[in-house]
Parts: sequence; C-alpha cells; structure tokens
Amino acid sequence: MRAYILIRTKPGTSEEVVKRIKERVKEVVQADSIYGRYDAIVIIEAPNLESINEIVYKVIGKDPNIIHTETSLTLH
Repeated sequence: MRAYILIRTKPGTSEEVVKRIKERVKEVVQADSIYGRYDAIVIIEAPNLESINEIVYKVIGKDPNIIHTETSLTLH
C-alpha cells in the first residue's frame, strides 16, 4: 500500500523535517521539500493501513516542526 503525505511545516524547517523523516522511517520511497501550499511531500510504502497509520501519527505527526499533514492512499 502506498501513501502520499503532504506536509506543512513551520517556516524554514522543511528541509530539516524531510531529512529527519528519511532517517526515521524506513518505508520512505521518496521525500522532498516542495514549493506551493505544502512544504514537503513524503511517499511511503507499507503492507497495510495500520502500518501507515502508525507511521503518520506516531512518527511523522510527532515532529514539532510539522504544522499539518494530509495523507492520500492509492486505490490499488
């Protein structure tokens, strides 16, 4: 199962947040700082929804520089 996680960070912290996520989350396929409404995008692959929930809420969501996340899951 693949998830696309859009992240809004505190100003000036997106590169630091992306680096930290890459170090902490082995399921990361790609993670980049981006321009636009969000500051970063992270793509993860995990075996099931429970694993994705754990990553999003217990690892990524705990970062003090993250203001908001929006997660989209693939259909197949």
